[in-house]
Amino acid sequence: AQVLVESGGGSVQTGRSLKLSCTSSGSFESYAMGWIRQAPGKEREGVACITPGALRTHLADPVKGRFTISGDVTKSMVYLQMNSLKPEDTAFYYCAIKPFGQACGNLHEWRSWGRGTQVTVSS
Repeated sequence: AQVLVESGGGSVQTGRSLKLSCTSSGSFESYAMGWIRQAPGKEREGVACITPGALRTHLADPVKGRFTISGDVTKSMVYLQMNSLKPEDTAFYYCAIKPFGQACGNLHEWRSWGRGTQVTVSS
């Protein structure tokens, strides 16, 4: 099984930025990957997705214009640049991989994810 390890979380004030990194134990040339998050008392939600080979990206509406997902296929790494952070972005963020052959349009279904990293945004 592919192991995903996240890093880069932390505590920041509203309006600041954070960059999350995800290291994958295997190549993601054939799988779409992305980021999901879960806030206390809320369901897990898909945030961003990048297609196999890091060719195209897809973002959830709440983060469009503020977050950017990118990937480095040669290093098997995926990143989430988060700008203009808001308190409602506070959550545990997980790097995730989609089932084989599934596109990025569906941000709700994921095959597996890492242990996550905490992001806290204070007002």
